[in-house]
Amino acid sequence: MDPRTFLLTSLIIAIGAALQGAVGFGLGLFAVPLLLLFAPALVPGPILAASIVLTALLAHHDRGGIVWRDLGWALVGRIAGIAAAAALLATVSQASLGLWSGVLVLVAVALSASGLHVPPAPGSLVTAGALSGLLGTAVSIGGPPIALLYQREPGPRLRGTLAAFFLIGVTLSLVGLGIVGQFGFRQLRLAAYLVPGILLGFLVSRRAARVLDRGYTRPAILLISAASSLVVILRSWW
Repeated sequence: MDPRTFLLTSLIIAIGAALQGAVGFGLGLFAVPLLLLFAPALVPGPILAASIVLTALLAHHDRGGIVWRDLGWALVGRIAGIAAAAALLATVSQASLGLWSGVLVLVAVALSASGLHVPPAPGSLVTAGALSGLLGTAVSIGGPPIALLYQREPGPRLRGTLAAFFLIGVTLSLVGLGIVGQFGFRQLRLAAYLVPGILLGFLVSRRAARVLDRGYTRPAILLISAASSLVVILRSWW
């Protein structure tokens, strides 16, 4: 990676990491569409591998807010979603899969904005986890389904639980990609180039998180979830 590409990539990753550190998700939403323009080799494996560093830092920082009893149900769904994505990618185009997944997330955002509230429960956690695994493995954007369930929870609980979920879930996604031959030593080496941006974004996110915790977390989740679904839909359509 030449110096110019490295600096631009680091800036993109830092902004995405700051967004995820403040809201609970958003690295893939911001970084993936931009990286696909000039560094497509960094998607999906390398950016997923680098995100493990960020989720580990966030899970440790907000460990007091993690709702451990919810993780099991969400991870059951995540595993099912990863398996479905691996199977579907072998028979269905990534564009078609991304298009329909994006539409589902957009519908969920619209229902949430209308006032409908679906609390975290076994059924909703498994469903959201499955959609998260499907989206995360196929198009590297798996945050919105789970974040929408926790949109009314306090900031530390939202960020801590999502970070723990992503830490395990992304690892499972990488295993799935490895099984189908889309993640190996080359992708792991490319992921190392993204770590400096991850660390910078994490440091910046701490101040932003304190601002959002004053009552702006839920609007931020709805806005970013809607934006992510539109990004997936438009990218898949094109």
